[in-house]
Amino acid sequence: MEATDCSPYIRPQRGMEPFVYLDAELFGLEQRRVLSSTWQYGCHVSDLDRPGSYVTFEIAGESLFAVKDPEGTIRTFYNVCMHRGHRLLDGSGVRPKLVCPYHLWTYRLDGRLDHAPHAQGRPGFDPGGICLTEVLTEDLWGFLFVNLDRDASPMDVTYPGVREALGEFLPSIERMRPLERRWFTAESNWKVAVENYNECYHCRSAHPSFSKGVVLPETYTIRPVGQSLQHRAESSPDQYYEIDYEASPHAADYRSFYLWPLFSFQVYPGPVLNTFCWRPASVDRTPFFREWFSLDGEDSPTVARVADEDARTTVAEDLALMRSVQCGLSSRGYRPGPLVIDPDMGLNSEHTVAAIKAWYQEAMGPSVQ
Repeated sequence: MEATDCSPYIRPQRGMEPFVYLDAELFGLEQRRVLSSTWQYGCHVSDLDRPGSYVTFEIAGESLFAVKDPEGTIRTFYNVCMHRGHRLLDGSGVRPKLVCPYHLWTYRLDGRLDHAPHAQGRPGFDPGGICLTEVLTEDLWGFLFVNLDRDASPMDVTYPGVREALGEFLPSIERMRPLERRWFTAESNWKVAVENYNECYHCRSAHPSFSKGVVLPETYTIRPVGQSLQHRAESSPDQYYEIDYEASPHAADYRSFYLWPLFSFQVYPGPVLNTFCWRPASVDRTPFFREWFSLDGEDSPTVARVADEDARTTVAEDLALMRSVQCGLSSRGYRPGPLVIDPDMGLNSEHTVAAIKAWYQEAMGPSVQ
């Protein structure tokens, strides 16, 4: 794998103009140009544990569902009946077939139409040509991602080396199962949220629990690789929870793998696997969930303790920071300041904000240059 050219991210520059975080019409354009053409997290394979099991979720304003067929293949479809457009499914569950509640059109688990009441033999009715619209789906160590762009590059091209790095850093990742999901809402634009997540320049001042009880700040670096940002650090000598040093060769290390634009794997020392998934709702409101995992889904006091501490400290602190930034961006007195750039891409650097800016501008085109 060739090294990523980081030179565009470590040159002197300023942050993006305020309108890209404030313009409601631009948010609609982002849905089409960014969120509809990038890899987005749908669900975990353990949510689809038997044929007929399904999970619904929303991506870029579209309702989708993933379902497992009798052969064990997982597919994702737009959650809409091909007859008159009624929504097919809600929530999650298990069904032998997919039945639209409007007119009882019935689809097989592979998306093909199985039965349409009173339609057989009617003029213009050809059941063989009717199928739910499928969405690109990829499995990354049991995490299912989707892309609404049928011509999108595979994840291994977009995020080169991430699959291998995750497997090497956390060899048990395929056995990890979700323990709990916690929802939060950032009162900010989604780009404020992911920029905040991906720079640790503010960690010492704003996150004492994280920077004293989880990581050793002076060892923190973040490297762009493809359209991912890979965080790494050594564990703090003053860890606030117990680490199982025998669980992994990297049990004493911290890693995070942010996948542009709205998802991140995060592995606390321990190892404690957790994820971030942002689901933008409007220009200034970004719900997101933190999901916490354990080996084979077994109860873990350590995971519970870290999840509680994280919600009480780091997440609460970030919610306040993001709310303040969103307010400040709308001030008539604000002008984008220079990003603090460290060519070594260490702790006190905003080269990651520059990377997000570059990826965003590439996706959006001249409208935000």
